Amino acid sequence: MRIGVFICHCGLNIAGVLDVEALEEYAKNLPDVAYAKSIKYACSDSGLKEMADAIKEHDLDRVVIACCSPKLHEHTFRNLLKECGLNPFMLAIANVREQCSWVHSGVEANLKARDLIRMAVARAKNLKPLETVRIPVKKPVLVIGGGVAGITASLILANFTKVYLVEKSPTIGGHMALLNEVFPTNDCSICILAPKMSEVWKNPNVEVITNAEVKEVRGFVGNFRVKIVKHPRFVDEEKCKGCIEFCSDVCPIYVSKEMRKAIFLPIPQAIPLCALIDAEHCIGCMLCVEACPENAIDFEQREEEIEVEVGAIIVATGFKVSSSGSEGVITLMQLERLLSASGPTKGRLVVNGKTPKRIAFVLCAGSRDRNEKPYCSRVCCLATLKNALTIKRRYPNAEIWIFYIDMRAYYEELYERVQSMGVKFVRAKVAKIEGNRIFFENTLSGEVRSEEFDLIVLATPMEGNSELSEVLGIATDENGFFMPAHPKLRPVETNVRGIFLAGTASGPMDVKESVESAGLASSKALEIVLSDYVESEPFYSFINEEKCIGCGICVESCDFKAIRINERKKAEINPSACAGCGVCVASCPKNAIDMNYFSESAVIAEIDALAEEKNSDPLILMFACKYCAYSALDLAGVMKVKYPANVRTVMVPCSGRVRPEWIVHALKRGIDGVIVAGCRLGECHFGKGNFRARNRVEALRELLGDEAFRVKAVWRSAGEVEIAKDIEEFVEEVRRWKEALR
Repeated sequence: MRIGVFICHCGLNIAGVLDVEALEEYAKNLPDVAYAKSIKYACSDSGLKEMADAIKEHDLDRVVIACCSPKLHEHTFRNLLKECGLNPFMLAIANVREQCSWVHSGVEANLKARDLIRMAVARAKNLKPLETVRIPVKKPVLVIGGGVAGITASLILANFTKVYLVEKSPTIGGHMALLNEVFPTNDCSICILAPKMSEVWKNPNVEVITNAEVKEVRGFVGNFRVKIVKHPRFVDEEKCKGCIEFCSDVCPIYVSKEMRKAIFLPIPQAIPLCALIDAEHCIGCMLCVEACPENAIDFEQREEEIEVEVGAIIVATGFKVSSSGSEGVITLMQLERLLSASGPTKGRLVVNGKTPKRIAFVLCAGSRDRNEKPYCSRVCCLATLKNALTIKRRYPNAEIWIFYIDMRAYYEELYERVQSMGVKFVRAKVAKIEGNRIFFENTLSGEVRSEEFDLIVLATPMEGNSELSEVLGIATDENGFFMPAHPKLRPVETNVRGIFLAGTASGPMDVKESVESAGLASSKALEIVLSDYVESEPFYSFINEEKCIGCGICVESCDFKAIRINERKKAEINPSACAGCGVCVASCPKNAIDMNYFSESAVIAEIDALAEEKNSDPLILMFACKYCAYSALDLAGVMKVKYPANVRTVMVPCSGRVRPEWIVHALKRGIDGVIVAGCRLGECHFGKGNFRARNRVEALRELLGDEAFRVKAVWRSAGEVEIAKDIEEFVEEVRRWKEALR
C-alpha cells in the first residue's frame, strides 16, 4: 500500500492560515504514506500535472488530497486518478478549507488539519477499487413548469428529443403571461411570450400536460419513473373553443378576489384555449351546460394518472407571490394585471370603481427583513419604476410616491426618466399601513409622519416554490428556493444527478436571466439524454448472505423498493434501484449489509485515527449527511461564520446511515461527544432516513442515562449556517461536563 498525500495552498485561502509545510512533514510520517507534497493550486492544470507526475514516479496506489470541500472538486481529482491509471475511487479528501482554514485560526486550526489528514489517510487504507455502472438512458426529458423558463427549455430540447411539459396551472405562460410590460424595452409581455406559448403547444416533440402535478419521482439519472396526476377541468379541451361568453355570462358565481366567474378562461391568450370550472366555487347549477354551444362541459371528468419514463428532469416551477391585505392595498403582480390590456379591467387602473389619484409604492414589503424574508428579490425596484412610468404616461396628473430603503435599479436611465416625470422618491422605513394610510420615518431627514393614498402597491418578495422538494429529493435553501449544487460553478445542477433547475425555481431573477438559465439547464439535460448510457457511480449496498437471517427489516427500511427477500429467504439488493443512502445498513440487526464505497471498516478506521491524537479538548466527532448538514458546514465556511475548532466531521451519505455502534465506539475510544447532523426532519433526500436516525439517537440517549448529553442530533438544511451555533452550544455543554469531572 502506497498512499500519496497532497496539501493544497489554495493561494492564501489555506496557506494563509495553515502551515502547509508543517502539515506536509506530518503527513510524511503517517503509516503507509509513501509520499507527501504541498501544491500551490491542486485544481489548476499545473497542480494536476504535478500530482500526476508524483503518482506515476512514486507508484502511488491511493491518494489523499487536503484541499477544499469534496463537494467542489472531488470529480476533478477522480478524473486525475483515472488518467494516471488508478481506480478513480481510491481517493480521500480532507476538507481543510471550508471546514478548517475559513472558520478557525492559529494553533487550533493547524491541529484540526492534522486530524483531518490523519483521518483521510485511515479512510484511504480501507478503500476498495470500484467500477462505474453503465446504464442505458431513456431519451425523453420532463420539464416541470410552463413559465418562460419551462417553455424555453422545452423548445430547445424538442429539437433533439421528446419532451413532457407539465404545468400545474390550467394554462402555460407562468407569471410572465400575467405581466403588462417587461423592462427595459417596455415590450408588451404577452405579445412576445404568446408566440413561444403557441410554438411549444404545436411542437410535435412536446407533450404539454396542463392542470397537472408531479406526484412521484422514482429511479435515477437516465432512468426516472414519474407519476403525473392531471386534474379535471370539467371542460373538454378538444370541444371547447375558448369563446367563454356563453358559459361565463350565465354563471351566477363571481369570485371577487380573482375578478372572474366560477367558469373562466385563465387569460385571453390561454394555451390550451380552454375554459375550466373552479370546483371550489361551482354550485352545480348546470347553466353553463345549457349555454355551451359546443357541448364542451363535462362534469364526469375525473383525475387522470399518467406515468412517464425520462432520462432527465428540468425543474422550472417558478416562484410564489404574496397576497395583499385589502382592496386599497395590492401587490405589484396585481397591479400588472390591472395595467394589462388583457387583464380584468382591460388596462384601466380602477380601484373601488375609481381611478386613484394618489398612489404609493412600498418597496421591500416583507423582504430584506430578518423577521420575514431576509433577501432581496432583485427585480422589485425595476418593476416599480416600470409601472410608475406606465401610470404616469396614462394618467399624467397622478401623484406617485415611491418609498424605498435602497434603490437597486441597474437600468440607471429608467430611474432618471421616472424621476424627471415628477415621481416622488422617499427614502423611508415604512412602520405600518392602516387602511390607506402609510406611517413612515424619512431616513434622510429623520422626520416621522404619515400620508394617505388612494392606492398602495406593495413590492412583495418572490417566495420560494419548493413544494416538490420531497418528491424530487432536491435540497432547498433557508428561503425555500431549490438549491443549486454550487451557486457559481454549477448554477443549474442539483444534489440529485440528472435533475436541473431553470428560472426562478432557484431564486429571484428577471426574464432574461430565466431564459439564460433555461438554456444552460437544457444543455445539461441533453448531455445525458443524447448519450447511449450514463455512468452511474457504484454507490450501493450489498448483502452478506452468510449473516443474513431474512428478517425483512431492511426491506421495510428501504424507501426505494431496492430490496426483496429472495427464494432462499435472504435479502437481495438491486444495485440499479439502490439510492446509496445506507439506511438499510444501519437497520440490519445482524450487520449483514455493508456498502461498497462507505464501508464499516473505513468509518471505524476514521474514528480510531481521530482517537489516536486528542488534539482538542473537548474532542467532538460529527457525522454530517452529505446533502444538507455537510453543505451547511461548507456554507458556514464560505460565509466565514466561526465556530469552535473542537469538531471533526465525517461526511455520511445520509444521517440514517449512522449506526449507534459507531457512536458507542467513538465514546469508548475517548471522544468526548458525538453529533449526528442531517437534513431538516421531513426533508430527507432518502425518504425517512433522518427520522430513523432521530429514533436511533433518542434510543441511544436513553441507554446513556446521565451522559445522554454527550450525543446530540441536529437537523439543518443546506442553507442554515445556524449549524455553527449548534456546534458552539454542544461544545460548551461537553466542556462544562469535563471541567466538572476534574
